Amino acid sequence: MSNKSNRIPVIIDTDPGVDDTIAILLALASPEIEILAYIVSFGNTDVEACYLNIFKIYQAVGRHIEQHPEFRDLFPNYNSTRKPLIVRGPAGPLSGELHNAAYFHGRDGLSNITESHPEFNVPPGLLSTGTHPQLEISDRPGHQVALELLREHAPRSVTYIALGPLSNLANMLRTDATCVRERIGRVVIMGGALDVPGNTSPCAEFNFFADPYAVDEVLISPTTRLPLARVLLLPLDITTTHLLPFVTYTTRVDPTFAADTPSVAMGKTPLAHFTSAFLQRSRAVMLGFGRDAMELHDITAVWAAIAHPPGLEGTAPGWTIRQRFFKIERTGEHTSGMCVVDRRDGASAYAPGSNRSRVQAALESRIAAGLADASGFGPLKSAVVPARVEIENEPIRPGKDEQEGVPVVQATPGPEALVQVMMKRVWGVEVDKESLTPDWLLV
Repeated sequence: MSNKSNRIPVIIDTDPGVDDTIAILLALASPEIEILAYIVSFGNTDVEACYLNIFKIYQAVGRHIEQHPEFRDLFPNYNSTRKPLIVRGPAGPLSGELHNAAYFHGRDGLSNITESHPEFNVPPGLLSTGTHPQLEISDRPGHQVALELLREHAPRSVTYIALGPLSNLANMLRTDATCVRERIGRVVIMGGALDVPGNTSPCAEFNFFADPYAVDEVLISPTTRLPLARVLLLPLDITTTHLLPFVTYTTRVDPTFAADTPSVAMGKTPLAHFTSAFLQRSRAVMLGFGRDAMELHDITAVWAAIAHPPGLEGTAPGWTIRQRFFKIERTGEHTSGMCVVDRRDGASAYAPGSNRSRVQAALESRIAAGLADASGFGPLKSAVVPARVEIENEPIRPGKDEQEGVPVVQATPGPEALVQVMMKRVWGVEVDKESLTPDWLLV
């Protein structure tokens, strides 16, 4: 899909930390998409630090291409005919306390390279002019810019990739829900934890924890939410299994890369120096968790967006998507941001995580239609549910506009496939699948 007319127009809503930055590099290197705008919000750190990180990314890619012109074609979205907009989104959640993930990403969002590697800092004069060679700088609010872009493009042609808290999407729905529902083509969201522990609290993933009120308005509340058929949610359940082993990065990108040694520019490409500079701290933190690998949360979401353009019937080869039903905890002292899945069931009475009242209603509808024997099936006796009522277990086909349940990615072409795509596109290196041995996820 590299033909310009077939490129997917995308809006990237991001809070650039470590994995967001790799995800943006992948987006810049992907010919299937056209980046319309970056909506930069609070999240991994404050909105101003996140905003600066977009310019740091572009600066690193620009230096890379300047020193190695042969890599220019690797980043088709770097010198776009139409400059992507860069705007600030929300500085905090719709309600509740302001949180960040500086414990992992550092105060500047990029492992504190502002102090350790000042050569990556953006020259103050660059921003004071209000102009940039590759980006269109705007002071308009992020939600207004996103709505304008939806209106400018053909209905249901734009993909919105949410890599941070969902606050900007919620503001879009609050401002013009009709525009969003009628014109948005696809919304790909990295967030939540359904059947696995959280990464910020024992039960909550960071993006959902940072603004659970926005999650409720965007995905849960029937009166405010998005058209769920056009949503793809990638929770920790799927993203945590997608890893970049640091030994692979060291072998193929930067042989000097180490958790206890700051990156130096000598002997490296500018891009490798940039990524090694902020990945050093990430490697040290992950080693503290007993894993010598980077979790590719936001990278997996960008990959999913590339594979599932708006209007795609079914799912891309190798991907599996299923409906999931859950609520979001907004006020719990210990459970804020938790995806509350109804797990009450008897001996295989209901599909995993399905809603008991929803299944009962579906069963009674089947009985009324003469599709099931009413004998033994009453409000208190429905111990066994026919397979067709097991809503949670049936794969979905994105594209039908009216549906209940959030489409959740449950399988991809595999972590190895993502590593191969990412390494080739971002750093221009090949990785043989054979080198990704069966035990590579145990690093």
